[in-house]
Amino acid sequence: MLTAPSPAGDTAARPVRVFLLDDHEVVRRGVRDLLEAEPDIEVVGEAATAREVLARVPAARPDVAVLDVRLGSATGGDHEGVEVCRELRAAMPELACLMLTSFDDDEALFDAIMAGAAGYVLKQIGGSDLVHAVRTVATGKSLLDPRMTSRVMARIRGPEPEPEPRAAATAELDRLSPREREILDLIGLGLTNRQIAERLFLAEKTVKNRVSAILGKLGVGRRIQAAMLAERLREQ
Repeated sequence: MLTAPSPAGDTAARPVRVFLLDDHEVVRRGVRDLLEAEPDIEVVGEAATAREVLARVPAARPDVAVLDVRLGSATGGDHEGVEVCRELRAAMPELACLMLTSFDDDEALFDAIMAGAAGYVLKQIGGSDLVHAVRTVATGKSLLDPRMTSRVMARIRGPEPEPEPRAAATAELDRLSPREREILDLIGLGLTNRQIAERLFLAEKTVKNRVSAILGKLGVGRRIQAAMLAERLREQ
């Protein structure tokens, strides 16, 4: 889809290029039809899995990637769309990622913010609002619901842990092997399993297993919690 010729002197105008990720074909078709009805938006590709989107996006060169947060029904992942956002942003920092989800989930929102998402909206959003969201993030602006963001930021700024929990956390970190501490440091830098594997010359599956072991030793359920714990202890 191409836009009409731009006004004289404005040769830079072009449609906003969008790539879609959702494991439900009906949802993808609905979003595609909605966006392509707009003269200034072009859908340049779509995918149903994380592997597909990571393979196709670089060639499609979108301005915005609309990513389903939960791909669980198709891939077994919980917030796999957030991991896709992190990888895409690492490879294409100029790409704006708009997270789309059916759930008002503080954990997913927190992970999306940490992954560099430009926007986070619920699938219950109206059609015109979704179009506005795509246009907004395409201009480089952030579109995160203030009410959801405030809840997450309150968690981040929550009361400092008491000395006893800090000491316990230090003891848990001491249980990690030198290699696990190295992997934890890279998690704290926002690297994905694939990037960690490349950095340390390990198999990606090996890194995944190591990350699971690290989370178990630290007694946390999510890698972002482990990274935040390590960062707090480094600041002491």
